[in-house]
Amino acid sequence: MIDVKRAVNAAYEYIKSIQDMMGSSLKDLRLEEVELSEDKSFWLITLGFDIPKKPPKSQFENLIATSRASTPVLYEREYKLFKVNSQTGKVEAMKIRQV
Repeated sequence: MIDVKRAVNAAYEYIKSIQDMMGSSLKDLRLEEVELSEDKSFWLITLGFDIPKKPPKSQFENLIATSRASTPVLYEREYKLFKVNSQTGKVEAMKIRQV
């Protein structure tokens, strides 16, 4: 069985390899939670990261032209749950984790 460090590294490497497909860079990527399944066949790894989110514009802002530089960039936290095979160390699934 692989250790927790190898399982976490597999999840990190997986999400970094698909970062371009996700459409944005992953800011503040962190390990949020680790759990070993009851039958010890999978590590369940949760990673969290910030993604850019544009603030909603008011009707007044829509009427006037504003530069992009004056629009602050806000971030929201997103979480991905990885299912890592405890024998092979391969990521077998990834899904959005709702909090």
